[in-house]
Amino acid sequence: MSDPTGPRLEIRGISKYFGSVISLKDISTTVRAGEVTCVLGDNGAGKSTFIKTLAGVHQPDEGQLLMDGAPIRLHGPRDALDRGIATVYQDLAMIPLMAVWRNFVLGSEPTRGWGPFRRFDVATARATARRELAAMGIDIRDPDQPVGTLSGGERQSVAIARAVHLGARVLILDEPTSALGVRQAGMVLRYIVQARERGLGVVFITHNPHHAYPVGDRFLLLKRGRSLGDFARGEIDVAELTRLMAGGAELDALSHELESSGADQSVLRAAQEFEAQVNALGIAEQPDRPVSPAAPTPRAES
Repeated sequence: MSDPTGPRLEIRGISKYFGSVISLKDISTTVRAGEVTCVLGDNGAGKSTFIKTLAGVHQPDEGQLLMDGAPIRLHGPRDALDRGIATVYQDLAMIPLMAVWRNFVLGSEPTRGWGPFRRFDVATARATARRELAAMGIDIRDPDQPVGTLSGGERQSVAIARAVHLGARVLILDEPTSALGVRQAGMVLRYIVQARERGLGVVFITHNPHHAYPVGDRFLLLKRGRSLGDFARGEIDVAELTRLMAGGAELDALSHELESSGADQSVLRAAQEFEAQVNALGIAEQPDRPVSPAAPTPRAES
């Protein structure tokens, strides 16, 4: 019997290896209904492997996943979707030349009729797309326009609304704000909050702590496949989150090393040696010397 007050999705000590490469090692966090769990890390931190493990693309070599308190083993993306785990990747899995409403029902097209007379119900598909987009507060000017004509933020919002419509209980968003401007990123963050308010458990993958902190309830930091910590919102502020993301300990150590080694004096000496070499070559700047116009070069006679 699952605990209704417990985490919707729980990740317990998962590890993933590719030969001798450790892609994930002993990663744990929780995703609760009506909360946003932010997974932060720089390039190579293991975020992509983490996403694919939750989406059923990879199976963990160690650890386990629990859904509503019960251990699960995902055998593929379709299995994950059937259990209510929907993933919106950066490429959004949309067809740019298709209309918004057609992309919205792609893969779950409503039909009418029966047997060999079953056919695509266009009217229901259009009405469903309009209704569900409006329920998320998404104002698309014309649902018949191709998805490729939408802005990046609008495409992300359509993908989020589609995942909600397909029955997602856990929504995984892969860097949804990475290629967007300030206004478009703000639009996507607003729809993430709306998904949270509708009771979904949201996993927000990002490398930007200033996008994560305003909407996040829990923060998992990854570095080279290992966890730097799993914090509730009240346990960390945005300054500390940014410092950990930027490798604050390494930067502090490097600064101390440079100061103790007299790096400033070394740089000054190098600059003085370079200036001396330039003067020795006779190409030093001489502002008081008049510059005479160059004589024209005689043409060679043919």
